[in-house]
Amino acid sequence: MNKVTVIGAGNVGATVANVLAHKDFIKEIVLVDIKAEMSQGKALDTWQQAPVDHYSTRLMGTDDYKFTANSDVVVITAGLPRKPGMTRDDLISTNAGIVNSVTASIMKYSENPIIIVVSNPLDVMTYATYKVSGLNASRVIGMAGVLDTARYRAFLAEALDVSPKDIQAILMGGHGDSMVPLPRFTTVSGIPVTELMDAETLHQIIERTKYGGGELVKLMGTSAWYAPGAAAAQMVEAILKDEKRIFPCCVKLNGEYGLKDVFVGVPVKLGRNGIENIYELKLNDQENQLLKQSADEVLSTMHVYDALPKQ
Repeated sequence: MNKVTVIGAGNVGATVANVLAHKDFIKEIVLVDIKAEMSQGKALDTWQQAPVDHYSTRLMGTDDYKFTANSDVVVITAGLPRKPGMTRDDLISTNAGIVNSVTASIMKYSENPIIIVVSNPLDVMTYATYKVSGLNASRVIGMAGVLDTARYRAFLAEALDVSPKDIQAILMGGHGDSMVPLPRFTTVSGIPVTELMDAETLHQIIERTKYGGGELVKLMGTSAWYAPGAAAAQMVEAILKDEKRIFPCCVKLNGEYGLKDVFVGVPVKLGRNGIENIYELKLNDQENQLLKQSADEVLSTMHVYDALPKQ
């Protein structure tokens, strides 16, 4: 039976656990936080929701990693949230220390898990997890594209007054300001979005998507959690159910798109083995240039991480 560990019982982590519990296909979810009572309380609250919403998934909260033993999938949400005025790069030093420690603790008790990284700055934290875990790159995946495309599709659905269920889209590149939206690959029930919307409106939606996280930080004073939590949960479900779903995810490239040893968002197939295929789209010159610019920005943050004093 499936076992999932979620590291971090803050807003995002608790949402991941709650959404997954509602899916009712996981035997056990372990919610880990340095504040043991917080993780215990949120796990207990979600378990008490089970009789109302009809699921059987057992949850426990703890600060002890021994209870994470033999996890199939681990979701890392631990780290400081972005505050108003902070860039993602401001978070690198602090959150790298947290993610490095968490990853080492995970690997002490689980031999070959699949790890989904949600902590920010997303791309460089995925890189940090890969380096510390020693796992094959196919088993370390950053959650960015699923969230970014969800925001993009939500904005498009609002502008077009249609259901977001019918909108398909791909975004590539880094998570945040340097992401690369691809209108050419955006459709509404198979209809190219460019047939349904003028260029200026589409441009405005793309710009809003790029700064979607910042918009929510300004409104709430902290990072979003419902959509990020649901996005990470969707990835867990695709993996454990071996659904072979195609999502844009942050992964290590090994020559695809002319990029090597950099973690950026590209479309991949998710299944029981983690990343089962990386799809190399035929990008035009402008799209290729934007992707390379985005990858360069990510590389600069990876270099910042590499230059940090090692514990």
